[in-house]
Amino acid sequence: MFKEYDVIVVGAGHAGCEAAAAAANMGSSTLLITMNMQTIAQMSCNPAMGGIAKGQIVREIDALGGYSGIVTDLSTIQFRMLNRSKGPAMWSPRAQNDRMLFHLKWREMLENTHGLDFYQDMVVGLLLKGSVCYGVKTGLGHEIKAKSVVLTNGTFLNGIVHIGEKNFGGGRMAEKAATGITEQLVNHGFESDRLKTGTPPRIDGRSLDYTKMEEQPGDELVSGFSYTNTPKPTQQRSCWIAYTNGEVHETLKSGFDRSPMFAGRIDGVGPRYCPSIEDKINRFAERDRHQLFVEPEGWNTVEIYVNGFSTSLPEEVQYDALRKISGFENVKMFRPGYAIEYDFFPPTQLDYSLETKIIKHLFFAGQINGTTGYEEAACQGLMAGINAHLAAKGREPVVLKRSEAYIGVLIDDLISKGTQEPYRMFTSRAEFRTLLRQDNADLRLTELSYGWGLATSERNDTVKEKKKEVEEIKKLLATLSLEPQEVNGWLASLNAAPIPEKQKAQKILLRPDVSLQDFARAVEKVGGALEKFGAESIEQASIQIKYEVYIEKERELVQRMAQLEELEIPASFDYQKLSSLGNEAREKLIKIKPRTLGQASRISGINPSDVQILMVYMGR
Repeated sequence: MFKEYDVIVVGAGHAGCEAAAAAANMGSSTLLITMNMQTIAQMSCNPAMGGIAKGQIVREIDALGGYSGIVTDLSTIQFRMLNRSKGPAMWSPRAQNDRMLFHLKWREMLENTHGLDFYQDMVVGLLLKGSVCYGVKTGLGHEIKAKSVVLTNGTFLNGIVHIGEKNFGGGRMAEKAATGITEQLVNHGFESDRLKTGTPPRIDGRSLDYTKMEEQPGDELVSGFSYTNTPKPTQQRSCWIAYTNGEVHETLKSGFDRSPMFAGRIDGVGPRYCPSIEDKINRFAERDRHQLFVEPEGWNTVEIYVNGFSTSLPEEVQYDALRKISGFENVKMFRPGYAIEYDFFPPTQLDYSLETKIIKHLFFAGQINGTTGYEEAACQGLMAGINAHLAAKGREPVVLKRSEAYIGVLIDDLISKGTQEPYRMFTSRAEFRTLLRQDNADLRLTELSYGWGLATSERNDTVKEKKKEVEEIKKLLATLSLEPQEVNGWLASLNAAPIPEKQKAQKILLRPDVSLQDFARAVEKVGGALEKFGAESIEQASIQIKYEVYIEKERELVQRMAQLEELEIPASFDYQKLSSLGNEAREKLIKIKPRTLGQASRISGINPSDVQILMVYMGR
């Protein structure tokens, strides 16, 4: 029935879809195996993409030639650019999506990807020869061979769903758990552990009184996620803001004695930055209310997602508590919220390529590595798919640095530090975030991906043209002189100081209260000079001019840090020789086997003196 594939991807969530698309688009014969073809790219929790730092990741995926940005734009029902009041390093795009349309567009794109096959079955084990993976075993008894295998099992590995005192096996509500893989890998020397996540109840939007809530419309300007010409929505749906109150909290507390989290029936650690509502009112008892986002699940459905009300309390407690929220008095619940507990493998067991250290040609991506979030999963899937293809073709892996992408930060964090709780990305995790902005992901990454063989020549040509335009705009503004009478009237309208004499447009743009877009609209000479350029190029040039000093400082820091990154540690390095190292440092170094001194310096428990010892020894 089955030919031998270059790459097999197990699981068709966000990680699996990106992995399969990347491998196939790079030229590998690829098989995507999923337990249910009807849930490809399912948005298991919130039907939304992007957000703080996550939006940057989606734009990076798109710049590299992945599909998440395109699918998001095609299914967006509301778009917002978060943190606009802050500097551009903090701007983060976020989209509310049509849940069903998102799945359908992903499936459509995958079905139109050359070299990609599908099969519906459960993978119950791996085909191993010594320490090399060469395929998978399925529940229907098939053995399918491949040169590389990517595991993206999400929350399905020995998954258990919890609702109050009830629990049952499942990877998602109404979907069975996956068994067999964890046990085989543990027998082969892998370390595994448990994590948990949760989701809120889904409710009937027809039963809500929106007049008692705050409306949250989308942005007028929809910039979207993809750098391609993917159509953006011309209309949007509003979301709404509601709040819990003292009555809600007291009702929730009445179910604490039956909470699987407080009763100890859940062993896994939950996400720190997306706690359940019962966890919030327990940990932040001094707060009399918590914000809730009332979010529609699509264009043509009444189903509502209650963001901020994740819970695993008994159904009747969830229902009674919801009815005490203003605007929810007559609420009807489609399904209760629940928690799910699942296996993961601490990611310190991986190389930077996301290939496992113990078994060659086996790659992990997504929640199997301890992350949470569609975006974190998708970017790992993309990189695992790229490297699985390269391994299948006998080529060297590719790795993104911390200074090149948020994706590089995420993978380095996982491999160097590991995680004991579901990992999510924040802008604060990136030390070079002024360089890693959402607006310049294409300028940073597309040419790199084109060299790997993923980004298309059309994408590469577009980036080259954009770079050329940006430089032209910068030169133009540096040479364009403006007389006081040409700009002082406009500056006065901004309550800004007038210019006393002729001045270059670039110098005026450096003022914090001046935007290039407004400048061009208000001053005819500037507008005329920029009319032939695209809006993206104009915004990019403006950011580069305004923040040039900060950008250059960060580039200098990257260059200084690069010295440590270039000092490679041989794979056979014997840390037992270094008697001057402390026991903790030696144990961590032996376990993680850092590739460079830079990576060694970021391992938890390694201090600067340990790095100095390594540097001196290697210098000898």
